[in-house]
Parts: sequence; C-alpha cells; structure tokens
Amino acid sequence: MKIVLNVVGVLFIIPGLTFFLQGINVLPGSFMTGDPRWAVNGAVLILIGVALIVFANWRRGGMKKGG
Repeated sequence: MKIVLNVVGVLFIIPGLTFFLQGINVLPGSFMTGDPRWAVNGAVLILIGVALIVFANWRRGGMKKGG
C-alpha cells in the first residue's frame, strides 16, 4: 500500500507541476499557457500528491527508540 500511494502521489505531482508552470506562463505551448486557473489546478494537484506521499510514509507511534 505504501508503494502504491507513493507512486500515485508522484503521478499527481508531475502533471500538477506541468499545469502550474503553464498557468504562470513559464512553460509555453498549449491553451493552458498564461491562464491562472491552470496554475491553481496545478497547485491543488501538487498539494494532493505531496499529502499522499506524506501520508504513505507517516510512521505511527512516533520515533523509534535507539536511533
């Protein structure tokens, strides 16, 4: 389950980054270029992807004793 959530998180981050960069007019070449709605959509996808990765790697019970 941990691996699946990590992969899904990365699969959310990659297009999210593309959408965000096109939305803020850094990555030209499509109808999304310069449209702030795509920057917001990309930021949301990035946040969801990061949240999935953090959730997948969260350790229950705090830190382990002994290092």
